[in-house]
Amino acid sequence: MLYGNVIVGQSGGPTAAINASLAGVIRGTIENWSIGTVYGALNGIEGILEERFCNLSEIFADKSKLDLLENTPSSALGSCRMKLPPVPEQGHNDETYDKLFAIFKKYNIRYFLYIGGNDSMDTVAKLSAYAKTTDYKIRVVGIPKTIDNDVAGTDHTPGYGSAAKYIAVSMQEILRDCSVYTVKAVTIVEIMGRDAGWLTAAAALPRLICGCAPDYVYLPERVFDFDKFYSDIDEAFKKHSNVVIAVSEGLRTADGRYVGESAQSGVSDVFGHKYLSGTGKALEAAVKERFGCKVRSVELNILQRCASHIASRTDIAEAVEVGKAAMLEATKGATGKMMTLVRTSSDPYVCVPGSEDIDKIANFVRAVPDEFINEEGNNVTDACLKYILPLIEGETAQKYEHGLPVHMVIEKS
Repeated sequence: MLYGNVIVGQSGGPTAAINASLAGVIRGTIENWSIGTVYGALNGIEGILEERFCNLSEIFADKSKLDLLENTPSSALGSCRMKLPPVPEQGHNDETYDKLFAIFKKYNIRYFLYIGGNDSMDTVAKLSAYAKTTDYKIRVVGIPKTIDNDVAGTDHTPGYGSAAKYIAVSMQEILRDCSVYTVKAVTIVEIMGRDAGWLTAAAALPRLICGCAPDYVYLPERVFDFDKFYSDIDEAFKKHSNVVIAVSEGLRTADGRYVGESAQSGVSDVFGHKYLSGTGKALEAAVKERFGCKVRSVELNILQRCASHIASRTDIAEAVEVGKAAMLEATKGATGKMMTLVRTSSDPYVCVPGSEDIDKIANFVRAVPDEFINEEGNNVTDACLKYILPLIEGETAQKYEHGLPVHMVIEKS
């Protein structure tokens, strides 16, 4: 057993479930005699380098606050998008890693837990690799979160179920709205998803439940062809006057260019990802020019990330369990791991925490598989929807005051 303190950080885009995993980590330290103080890193790895911490053991001495934290969206500790430098070879120094491990030693940090997506798992992999080159004993464990559901090695990621539920409900309501008119019109709904179309696939979920669905669903896993797109719309107009389409923001044409590239800034983040938006607007202009009908585009944008008012109870519960399991596995000796969710049964749905070596996961993208996309490449299969459906089940016990949800706020200095 390794005795010492814990530091936990959050990184990447916020979700409705990332704080539930944080609450799970804290719950996992309760009555664990090998753990001293639990520190929260304000703004992830950036905050650690600047020694900006909060004492989570003190803040959550009243354990009832954890219930509120579990139902609070976004990243309560703040986030960052910082890319660590390559790990130096054995015997070589690096200023960033030297500083990080000096801070770990200063605060007797023996457990480092990081909640985040693909890029955050890169941080876990690098810290784990560097730790092996030192004589300082520390356990490094990643806890997955991303609404994109594109982290490898796990059945799904905490955060996806709630975002998928928001998208499915929003699409169902858009479909109801559009169905009342006889005027010829096309509505294009742009949904997040750079390299993987899991979120956009969720837009078709109403098909399983109430028989209504967007006419087409276009994912980044398939090359986007404008002529085929126009042909699809022609076919839909033969059936009804109001056509509704879901598209991923990351759609690319055969030459590799983003469909919405003309509307984008071209700016990239530190991990080399271009900031995407404008796919819906680009398609809106193209459809209007081609068909001359009423066209509108709806960009869900950040609304789909932190919609805790309609969060999935399954998602939040699993996020808590993964956080608790991460702390337990670390105290048992696990390091260089990312926690996973393992689906042991689909009917009835059962999923349990597991873990995988971080080196098998970091910097890999889990795309929507071929069997989940129809032959025409313009929709998803029922098998895809049956995979997603259990993840959106159940409603959370959200606390409200004067009509608005109550959230837990951690003050940042």
